[in-house]
This record gives sequence, C-alpha cells and structure tokens, in this order.
Amino acid sequence: MRKLQTKVGKLKAGYWTVISAVSALMISVMPVWAADKTVNIWDRFSAIMRDFYGQILAISTIVAVTMAAVALVVRMVSRNQRAVDEATAWLKRIVITWVILNSLGLIVAYLQPLITGGNYTG
Repeated sequence: MRKLQTKVGKLKAGYWTVISAVSALMISVMPVWAADKTVNIWDRFSAIMRDFYGQILAISTIVAVTMAAVALVVRMVSRNQRAVDEATAWLKRIVITWVILNSLGLIVAYLQPLITGGNYTG
C-alpha cells in the first residue's frame, strides 16, 4: 500500500511539473499569427477589449434610449406625483450611467499613449 502511495505521489509531482513547464512556455512565447509579423499577446488583448467595449457601448446606448423613453412617457402621462418623481430620478440615473460608460473610452484613449510601453514619465 505504501508503494502505491509513493508512486501516486511521484505521478502527481511529475504531472504538476509538466503542467508548470508548459504554462511557463505558453506565457513566455510570443505567438506568431502571420509569416512575417509577430503579434504581442497584449496587442491582441487590446484589440479584443476594444471590440468588446464597442459592443457594450452599442448595447448600453440602445438600452439607455429605450429606458429613457419609458421614463419620459411615465413622467408625462402619470398623474401620480410619486411616479413622476421616480421617473425623473430614473432618468437622471440613466443619463449619468450612459455618460460614465462613454467617458471610460475617452479616458482610456487619452491615457493609452501616455503609458504605452510602460514608459510613463508623469
């Protein structure tokens, strides 16, 4: 029984050694996406995040316009003052959230040239 535990322990240690070595190689090797051009993993990540942010921005704009329209209709049609106040509060929240989401892209676009390559000089 003891030999079996020792063998299993060695197999586990060997397995994790191989996994660690392969992981280190995967992280340190720069993938080649074209024959004459190498692409840095961070450039690829940046392109994916730009696309993802563009999709989020498009969806959030559609949702914000729809919800703002509903809030405005409730605000104009309702005779209940509490409903009008809540619709106004929701309209403010929608506008503030939409402005924040749009300004994130501007902030990143402004800061990216400043810190490109890790050479931020303050």
